[in-house]
Amino acid sequence: MPRDDVPRSVLPIPDQPYLGVRPLYATDEAAKFPPIKPVRPPKGAPNVLVILIDDVGFGASSAFGGPCHTPNLERLAKNGLKYTRFHTTALCSPTRAALLTGRNHHTVGFAAISELATSAPGYTGLIPNTCAPLAKMLQYNGYSTAQFGKCHEVPAYETSGAGPFNHWPTGQGFEHFYGFVGGETHQYYPAIYEGTTPIEPESTPEEGYHFTADMTDKCINWIMQQKALLPDKPFFTYFAPGATHAPHHVPAEWADKYKGKFAKGWDKVREETYKRQLELGVIPKDAQLTPRHDEIPSWDKMPDDMKPVLERQMEVYAGFLEHTDHYVGELIDALERMEILDDTLIYYIVGDNGASAEGTLNGTLNELLIFNAITGVETAESLKENLDKFGGPDSFGHYSYGWAHAMCTPYQWTKQIASHWGGTRNGMVVHWPAGIKAKGEIRHQFHHVIDFAPTVLEVAGLPHPQFVEGVAQTPIHGTSMAYSFDDPDADERHKTQYFEIMCNRGIYHEGWVACAKHAVPWDPVSNPNLKDDDWELYDVSKDWSEAKNRAAEMPEKLKDLQDLFLLEADKYLVTPLDPRRTERFNAEIAGRPELITGNKQIFGPTMKRLSENSVLVIKNKSHSVTAQIAVGDRKPEGTIISQGGKFGGWALYAKEGKLKYCYNYMALADHYAESDIELPQGEYQVRMEFAYDGGGVGKGGTASLFIDGKKCGECRVDATASSTFSLDETLDVGIETGTAVAKDVDPAKSKFNATIKWVQLDVGEDDHNHLISEEERFHVAMARQ
Repeated sequence: MPRDDVPRSVLPIPDQPYLGVRPLYATDEAAKFPPIKPVRPPKGAPNVLVILIDDVGFGASSAFGGPCHTPNLERLAKNGLKYTRFHTTALCSPTRAALLTGRNHHTVGFAAISELATSAPGYTGLIPNTCAPLAKMLQYNGYSTAQFGKCHEVPAYETSGAGPFNHWPTGQGFEHFYGFVGGETHQYYPAIYEGTTPIEPESTPEEGYHFTADMTDKCINWIMQQKALLPDKPFFTYFAPGATHAPHHVPAEWADKYKGKFAKGWDKVREETYKRQLELGVIPKDAQLTPRHDEIPSWDKMPDDMKPVLERQMEVYAGFLEHTDHYVGELIDALERMEILDDTLIYYIVGDNGASAEGTLNGTLNELLIFNAITGVETAESLKENLDKFGGPDSFGHYSYGWAHAMCTPYQWTKQIASHWGGTRNGMVVHWPAGIKAKGEIRHQFHHVIDFAPTVLEVAGLPHPQFVEGVAQTPIHGTSMAYSFDDPDADERHKTQYFEIMCNRGIYHEGWVACAKHAVPWDPVSNPNLKDDDWELYDVSKDWSEAKNRAAEMPEKLKDLQDLFLLEADKYLVTPLDPRRTERFNAEIAGRPELITGNKQIFGPTMKRLSENSVLVIKNKSHSVTAQIAVGDRKPEGTIISQGGKFGGWALYAKEGKLKYCYNYMALADHYAESDIELPQGEYQVRMEFAYDGGGVGKGGTASLFIDGKKCGECRVDATASSTFSLDETLDVGIETGTAVAKDVDPAKSKFNATIKWVQLDVGEDDHNHLISEEERFHVAMARQ
């Protein structure tokens, strides 16, 4: 591997002052100085491209025997290497944090997703400055760096336009970022950022827009520019589509490729996938297909009237994965056209965890129903009536956990269940013709996502830095995989690895696994009784798929591994184990900061793209929204303020000169209030007051409209969102970004055509004045300073 004599153990590399004698005049013969040399990595350091697909199980892609066609993954594997024992953490944010730092996910604060962060050391959701990310190491060593797609490592309370931005990609070593911040986004109406600036898609779904295609174009253009201007400088590009995380969005023609392919059901799909895996050699001939657990019903036991819906869900998912692989292919084609493909180390990681079992047994057309614990409203009949919406802009869908289990063939369990390979084992391909002689081969050594960073450093000839930005660094935990590139029989070097996500836990050590499943994704109820969990024991040197539990016959071996788990857990900040699930979404309980507190919040006239973490919580309580507006001689039209979108939210807006309010109950029912008079000219306040019924969460209430303190309309809202309006749609003032809350609003024409001075949210009982005084508004504003 390349090396040079540049001192790189301290980053940024310290500037070396000129120590010679400087003559008085530049024309003097002695006035000769060394030329300025830009920082570059050692000669021969490759470009690096890491592709991380979201929520794909080991048994989904055709390259690893699955039913979803991934020809570009196969293409890279044919000229590269397949890794069959590559592992993730079983959850997205933890995997991404571990990938980007080379350290275990608890050590870098990501025991779970950022929205579940607590104040415990391994659970903060904050990558510490003692664990500098790989992007920062490479940037300081002369790489160009860019990230495209999903970023789910920003603390929830730092996602607003006020920052701080040091945990955003551009603060973590990436010079350029184009993508979304959070766990998921609408693929047709994404909440995109360029750097830290929110921007809107350049076209619409009707014009063919899809985020995967958009981010691919942006990635290709960035690489082309980088190579045109700095051809001697290698790049590090992180390409992380939102696919195939829910919502499952793909143009119908891609889903239609799979028409009828899943009518046989998930049990048969598992069996067929297993047979193909044996034929491909991605599992050994003696590997067993693990039985389906009782918690997952057989296909035969599913109601016949649900089966067409379930089939379409899987068709959409398969099309979504193939569509994503197609755009990976476009990126690979671009590298080939630029004649840099062979000189680029490519990691194509097929899933940041196992397939997602978070869609309930029946799946859903709108997963926000799940997050608000709204059950029983999607019937087989209603879903069949909307079958053509699955995958399209009018859906926010997810598939059944029966399909998720099938996509993790031949292993037990799924995403979130870090105790078993179904949650943690993902297919992975490495492609680097200039650096790897072997072609089309399979590697079976045990590896983990933390091994990516040390591999890149080794092949680039770079040391693990001791100091970054003046801070002493925690040693990288991973093991370079370069030893395995050209030696299929090399002894594996990553010998021990713990796993833990929400108390599903396991330990791998030298061919053995001890593990304990604590909870399943489709049951949000917390179970504090960790001591009651059954531990299992597997000899995975002989039992590839964890099919034979040997705990009863080898209690001493099990005890040794349990003790080792505790040692590793203590070493890497896993303890104290935290079984809480939904409770941790509450920042006050969890002990993390809240961006918005109190009972009042004021917005300026141009504020937009504010996530729910950036907005006063108005759910499950009485509240009001008041806006000071100035209307000229044009009839008022457009959005004054909205929160959420097509699949749930509320909006105060003007339509054909009248004041309107819409409460969109999770796309199940729209409730409208409209003023009985038109909005007059002049400056005044408009207001909506919501009187909540009380008696629990998600109850109804009455919405009343006021113009300059005088009531002018009302409507009854039968039920409300109890937990969230949206995971990606935002609060906007003066316009609607993304999709529209109300059916009679076109987002492209939603800009308010009059003047908004300010908007204020208030929670609690109304004082019945129906107006906000200037003095009160001033005090609210000052309280926020």
